[in-house]
Amino acid sequence: MYQKSWKNAIDYGEVPPGRIELSSRAMPIQLLDRLEAWKTRFGSRDTVPLERLLAAAATWRSRDAASLIRLHETVLFLRAWPPTPEAARLADAILFSFARRIAELLEDELSAFAEPEVSGIAGTSLSAVFSYEVARSLADRHPRNVEVAWDCYDNPDRLGPLLARLLPLIGEEWLVEAHVPYREWISAARGRGTTDLAWLLARTQVESFDALQVPLTWEIADARISRSRLRLPKRSLFCHTEPLLRRNDVSLAGELESPPLVVKRVPRGQARKILDLILDTSAVRYRELYGFSHPDEARVFHADAGRGVDIYFFGVPPQWRLPLRAYHAGMFFKNGVPAGYIELLSLFERAETGFNLYYTFREGETAWLYVRLLRLFHQVLGVSCFSVDPYQIGLENPEAVDSGAFWFYRKLGFRPVDPAVATLTAREERRMRQTPGYRSSKRTLEKLAADCVVFEARSAEKGAWDRFRIRGVALGASLGFDDQARSTASQRIARMLGIESSSGLALVMSRIPDLESWTQEEKAAAAGILRAKESASEARYLRLMQRHRRLRAALLALGSAG
Repeated sequence: MYQKSWKNAIDYGEVPPGRIELSSRAMPIQLLDRLEAWKTRFGSRDTVPLERLLAAAATWRSRDAASLIRLHETVLFLRAWPPTPEAARLADAILFSFARRIAELLEDELSAFAEPEVSGIAGTSLSAVFSYEVARSLADRHPRNVEVAWDCYDNPDRLGPLLARLLPLIGEEWLVEAHVPYREWISAARGRGTTDLAWLLARTQVESFDALQVPLTWEIADARISRSRLRLPKRSLFCHTEPLLRRNDVSLAGELESPPLVVKRVPRGQARKILDLILDTSAVRYRELYGFSHPDEARVFHADAGRGVDIYFFGVPPQWRLPLRAYHAGMFFKNGVPAGYIELLSLFERAETGFNLYYTFREGETAWLYVRLLRLFHQVLGVSCFSVDPYQIGLENPEAVDSGAFWFYRKLGFRPVDPAVATLTAREERRMRQTPGYRSSKRTLEKLAADCVVFEARSAEKGAWDRFRIRGVALGASLGFDDQARSTASQRIARMLGIESSSGLALVMSRIPDLESWTQEEKAAAAGILRAKESASEARYLRLMQRHRRLRAALLALGSAG
């Protein structure tokens, strides 16, 4: 465990004791090679060589972006998966010095730090188009560091109609001239004490701001929100004195039947800080997740997954919910370092999952992390059939194809639902058994990603969801839909179930052919599900759905018809 004084320094983004001084000598490439080799040497009894490497790396300079990026990503991995407390301390000393290291680079080296795989390092900046919700959050919390990126704005004329309403005299230029200096107009209108971005956000709503496609520049500087410095306060450190867990060391089926994780609700004041940290973590990587932009602040939960992993997860409040599926998202931290996120879209016992372990940590117990996350949501939501979208395994996703994502899921026990893909999978597995070292070609991996893959717990009905598509339910219920149809659907639901609702779920229920023949108990339970969809927790909504066999059968039929 860390010394208390040093722990507190890390919690608040300060430089730990022993601030390092950079040498005038350049970093030898061999040092980086040796340092990277330690990512696969866990279990060594002698970690002194690693600690000496880190101590040496702390003082060496680097004049090129590629070497600095390698150093940063390697050291950040070792900070999240440290073999000893001393290795973690030395890693933080290096990471906390990165703003100074970046400042020494030539201007033409800085563009390398804007790549999505490495963005967010201390001392750098990034430019991106963010949604209204994310832009507003960043502008409110980082007002000095986030501004309109005028030099990156390829379509500033989008501002014309908006500014014509706000600044009528701009018509002298906007209507007749090219290259209108919109920046000058906004600067003159806003005056002092605010920014161009803040002025725009105060005068637009979600749709109008998003339509502008305004790029923002975020100066990360040496702020706590950088990937180099961001840490979740944590009382203890999990050190990896044994080899890291590999895929062969975990069983998804066994994990789903393991003891439950300890889950606690996060107090609201702390929850707001966690949600801000999560949004920043995602934004510095150019990523937006629906749940991160629209979180249910009142219901944020924490689970201790073990091995230094903390999971924070939540749903979305009623006004932001999907019409049918329940939505949940979460981020997981390894020894306080943000390591990745998960997103679930659930209906009855089926959950569509999206999982991302950040690039830096792809060598760090990926399979174990994934099965622990599924164990958690099996526990809290009752879901027992997990589906992975084709995009996640390679459909129009070259990165997933290159990484062999299909086989990651397949070797955990997922199976393809498409018969042709199942046949191709069997052929490839046969070739792997017959030819050691055989690997599927890129073309084959693209074919394997043609449809989703699923994993069913022992309690799940095998194959029940293979042909189901949520779009089939939504499109089927929307045929001939207009205001009159909505009114008719609401009237039928009110007559049959005794509840007033014009929601999407009510519309779908109104299309169930034999609804009138349901028992009073079945109708009352369906009404309870409608209420739960708009109440505090979508976990309860799912639990109620899982008990209603007749509603499940009806929606399965609607979603599997075509």
